[in-house]
Amino acid sequence: MEILGTTLRICVDDLETSVFFYERLTGAKALRFERGGVSVAAVSCFLLMSGPESELAILRKVTATIAVQDVDDALAALNDVGAKVIAGPVPTPAGRNLIAVHPDGSVFEYVDRKPAAA
Repeated sequence: MEILGTTLRICVDDLETSVFFYERLTGAKALRFERGGVSVAAVSCFLLMSGPESELAILRKVTATIAVQDVDDALAALNDVGAKVIAGPVPTPAGRNLIAVHPDGSVFEYVDRKPAAA
């Protein structure tokens, strides 16, 4: 499995203020979407999330988002090395993802940019 990059996950109280800051910092425009009652803005390598604390508490457990070429390949590689996949693969607005717990207890999201099969 080739890792293409990582995204830093940040839970924020005021999404609009945070988007303004990170857009100015990076020079990138935010890609926005909603998921499970959480408002999300991807700005460069930052993933800003705002919403109900009950949802954010779950999201805070994920250490980072790791971009891969293909989530199915990541699934096979994770299974081969003893990680436990706890969610997915599932389609998202930006591609597909899964969430896995590594043997050391770290939790990571793996994502690709492939559209869901029709």
